[in-house]
Amino acid sequence: MAEAQQWTEERLEKLKKLWDEGLSISQIGEQLGVSRNAIAGKVHRLGLKKRQSPISNKGKAKAAPKKEPVQVAVPENLPLKLALRKINWSRAKCSWPIGDPKTTSFKFCGDEVVAGKPYCNTHCFDAYTTNREQGGS
Repeated sequence: MAEAQQWTEERLEKLKKLWDEGLSISQIGEQLGVSRNAIAGKVHRLGLKKRQSPISNKGKAKAAPKKEPVQVAVPENLPLKLALRKINWSRAKCSWPIGDPKTTSFKFCGDEVVAGKPYCNTHCFDAYTTNREQGGS
């Protein structure tokens, strides 16, 4: 079994110096000939100044540059799935479909509805017909 190395004053000073220089726990462990866990434990017990995790620093470095929001022009020919999201629909507005729902020019009428109906007066006339109006018997 390998003999455990003792933490001498000289090794502790070297640990503190390397820590202050910003070396990683693994790098310090390599230089002192001990595991990274031994370094982490000793740093904790000595109460040395905490440092940011290199993992969290990477995430912050990417998020740090804040720029003004870019104004994106809305293209006229959005994919249909995105174009349909722009349609404003309300039960208080006429829901008579206008145009081909497979195209980006599709929309609803949007006029004020007749009470109790889903359509405006004009579209109610088109939607609700009787046999008499069609000339049937």
